[in-house]
Amino acid sequence: MRYTHILAIALEAVIANRFRSILTALGIIFGVAAVIAMLAIGTGARQEILEQIKQVGVNNIIILPVSDKKPAAGENDTQQQDNNSKEAYSPGLTLSDAAAMREVIPTIAKVSPEVIYETNIMKDGVGSTARLSGVTPDYFSIFSLGLGNGEMFNEEHLREGKAVCIIGSSIKSHFFPKEDPYGKYIKCGNIWLKVIGVLENRSVRKDITESMGISDYNNYIFAPIQTILLRYRDRSVVTSDMVSGGSSSTVVFGDGGMMVSSSGESAEGTNNQVDKIIVQVKESNQLAATTAIIQRMLKRRHAGKEDYDIKVPEALLKQEQRTKDIFNIVLGAIASISLIVGGIGIMNIMLASVMERTKEIGIRMAMGATKKDIILQFLTEATIISLTGGITGIILGIILSKLITQFTEIQTIVTLGSIAISFGVSVAVGITFGYMPAKKASDQDPVTSLHYE
Repeated sequence: MRYTHILAIALEAVIANRFRSILTALGIIFGVAAVIAMLAIGTGARQEILEQIKQVGVNNIIILPVSDKKPAAGENDTQQQDNNSKEAYSPGLTLSDAAAMREVIPTIAKVSPEVIYETNIMKDGVGSTARLSGVTPDYFSIFSLGLGNGEMFNEEHLREGKAVCIIGSSIKSHFFPKEDPYGKYIKCGNIWLKVIGVLENRSVRKDITESMGISDYNNYIFAPIQTILLRYRDRSVVTSDMVSGGSSSTVVFGDGGMMVSSSGESAEGTNNQVDKIIVQVKESNQLAATTAIIQRMLKRRHAGKEDYDIKVPEALLKQEQRTKDIFNIVLGAIASISLIVGGIGIMNIMLASVMERTKEIGIRMAMGATKKDIILQFLTEATIISLTGGITGIILGIILSKLITQFTEIQTIVTLGSIAISFGVSVAVGITFGYMPAKKASDQDPVTSLHYE
């Protein structure tokens, strides 16, 4: 009954001085709203950055073909020719390299070889250029590429090299603006490919694609890798022109079609069956060990010839960790400053309230109220104001986050964690900063307080 009576007195005092209570709560309201909005912006920005890093692949190892190494300084042509004559022949990067990695190395989750061509594409008299990429289904899961509609390549497509493809959203918008492309045909070079799927639109800013090396998959056409090797060209097949030194990196087809290899053939005539092998490791901490194993395996399979380059996204791993640390520090600082300011506001106005209610305090103490009762009364008032301000601030913060997304296109994510933290801290701030005014009120001399005017 005692505590219920104190709660009733505190509620009565808050309602009786509603204007002052609102002013007191404003600091908490705006503090909590600012914290939720800032946490939402920070979480959204962090999520966007991590998604962009994910698109490159923090668990990926990229293997690229390279040209033969140049002669060392001071080494004459005769010496270089002697060294080259002693080297065994290396076929370059091949599908069998990718298959061997998948079968032998247990830390590898997925492997996808890739063959890339820049090609002319055409449909109904509309032409353009795009990147034609021969891949396996693992490629889409490695880079988290989802289908907007249609179906993925199946075993039959891969085994028989079916003339099918999956197109990016930009290709769909350009060539199939008002129709469903599923089941339709598009001409790539001199080959007609049947569209069986369309990738989900993935919006990545141009500056991000350039700085982080993220591909714009919206302008890609994907076909089964066996389709590219069988129907276009398999560079591992040696022809009489290659033997006679007539190798070229440009492939010309009939009917005006043309495809240019992006990296398949070096100036020295090395023929790589694939342009790239992407290896996804199960865990980030296995990257170094897996890279070392791949290095030894490829060196053995390529007869000691280092005609490949292995790239590990270590910088992206560091950036991922640094992004987490920076956002944690910044958001923690924002939360602390905003709510501390709100708490100081409560303390100042409550101190002023103690001065205004000195006579009331004296009367209560003269009627038998203890120091504990006075402390509890003022602490309860501060807590009620903090709770009310916290709830109002949460609602305002959620609305503010939605408005930020709507009018600025900045991604915001409101989480239950940010709401719980804001609400909990607002109550703690109210109690902490309300204690000093409550203690001051309880220390008043009853006789002096009764004579206070």
